[in-house]
Amino acid sequence: MSYDKIEVPDDGEKITVSDAEGEELDVPENPIIPVIHGDGIGKDVGPAAQQILSAAARATGRDISWMRVYAGETAREKYGEDTNLPDETVEAIREHRVALKGPLTTPVGAGFRSLNVALRQTLDLYANVRPTYYLDGVPSPMKSPEEMDMVTFRENTEDVYAGIEWEAGTDEVEQVRDFVEQDMGFDETMHDGPIGIGIKPITEKGSKRLVREAIDYAIEHDRDKVTLVHKGNIMKFTEGQFSEWGMEVADEEYPDDEVFAAPDSLWETQEDIDIPEGAVMVEERLADAMLQWMQLRTDEFDVLAMPNLNGDYLSDAAGAQIGGLGIAPGANFGDARCLAEPVHGSAPKRAGQDQANPTAITLSGVLMFDYIGWDDTAQLVKDAVEETISSGKVTYDLERNLEDAEKLSTTEYADEVVSNIEKLS
Repeated sequence: MSYDKIEVPDDGEKITVSDAEGEELDVPENPIIPVIHGDGIGKDVGPAAQQILSAAARATGRDISWMRVYAGETAREKYGEDTNLPDETVEAIREHRVALKGPLTTPVGAGFRSLNVALRQTLDLYANVRPTYYLDGVPSPMKSPEEMDMVTFRENTEDVYAGIEWEAGTDEVEQVRDFVEQDMGFDETMHDGPIGIGIKPITEKGSKRLVREAIDYAIEHDRDKVTLVHKGNIMKFTEGQFSEWGMEVADEEYPDDEVFAAPDSLWETQEDIDIPEGAVMVEERLADAMLQWMQLRTDEFDVLAMPNLNGDYLSDAAGAQIGGLGIAPGANFGDARCLAEPVHGSAPKRAGQDQANPTAITLSGVLMFDYIGWDDTAQLVKDAVEETISSGKVTYDLERNLEDAEKLSTTEYADEVVSNIEKLS
């Protein structure tokens, strides 16, 4: 496909699918990977991450042909003030299947609730995946942050983030209110005065494919347990259904000796359940309880799968336990498609100052490498980042909370990580 503002590298090859079902990727040794540097500090951390990831690819006998695509501020500069998410950016990511993205800011009145959400929904990237693990040397508020090694799978397209809601004072919200009160008989739940109303859709398709992705990840990465996190004791026909559908996937789609759907696990401890040896256990926990279990029993959890809003809260809380969102990676998975992105925002007040920490977007690249099967490249980046931080050579956000650390700029930090890649490879 030809593009208007996007230059396609002529020294790389496209990632394609290798099976008739379109589920398996065929990855060349020199893939073309679209990259959005992002807004705010994205202009600093995006190029730094590219430098680090490219160095690791070369060190493992591969190469990356980066293809700049545009969203947010850079899209407005390239395509005009009214364009925040160009169609050809979406098509380039769809066509090339795997991409890296920095943080984006959604301007007021831009026509999107969130550019990040728009990309996920448009490309049907239904699983927001956030690994949370401790890197030696990172300051953390926890006594034993190294106990955290967990991956959250957050449903990306449904729940309240679907954006089906009506503003107080509008004719539309009054129509919905009348329907709920008069036709559905819920008048006692509607208070007098202005009201905003939202709908929380959770579907069988969305729930099952998210849980299936989480279970497959656990099997592939030798994880012992998948925990379905929900508030189904209160929201019985949305989050309760998410749990029921998720358990159906575990019980009906996998052999018992591979995946074991733990009965009544919501009210029992793990020790009370007889699990077949070597099987991945699928259990469930209530969302509010999980916020404390993550701190009190951190090492008991491997992979969490949950609806959208719960996943937003819980993944951020998990990130705080290992030092904050500045080092927290993430990615969005679809069917044979991945858009890697850091969890943190664009921090515009730090933009262009060569100060921001590129660790989160770099580790998002690790998740991208893992997705395309470059396990050795992924591990090399992770090891080099940890070696850099543990030696006390860090950016300002970590240096201010450490004793005897050396404060580096964004570019100096990237150079140090690349140096460690060369030493470790």
